Amino acid sequence: QVQLVESGGGLVQAGDSLRLSCAASGRTFSAGAMGWFRRAPGKEREFGAAIDGSGTSTTYSVSVKGRFTIARDNAKNTLYLQMNSLKPEDTAVYFCASRLSRTIPDSYSDSLYSYWGQGTQVTVSS
Repeated sequence: QVQLVESGGGLVQAGDSLRLSCAASGRTFSAGAMGWFRRAPGKEREFGAAIDGSGTSTTYSVSVKGRFTIARDNAKNTLYLQMNSLKPEDTAVYFCASRLSRTIPDSYSDSLYSYWGQGTQVTVSS
């Protein structure tokens, strides 16, 4: 079993930056690829970014690529999401998720992730 706890959300203005953190416990952290997803008001949960177990391979959705950076510190059992140039459309609840496999999946489906945090709210005002 894996426990994931997100933090770092808040209310910011368009153009600002935020860094989200996800603290993991309960399993060897480097054993699983990790991802960030988000759910905007009235929308389905969508993929944002993923990173493999070693932290050497990453992938991003088109909507965040070039503005967001996913990283992990396996020594601290922590996943990060650096979000720059935030836009009002980035407003959402952000979730971190863990896979049982070390590799990033070919699909962006959230069904490929086994463990989920409770989420942290990010609100970007215009």
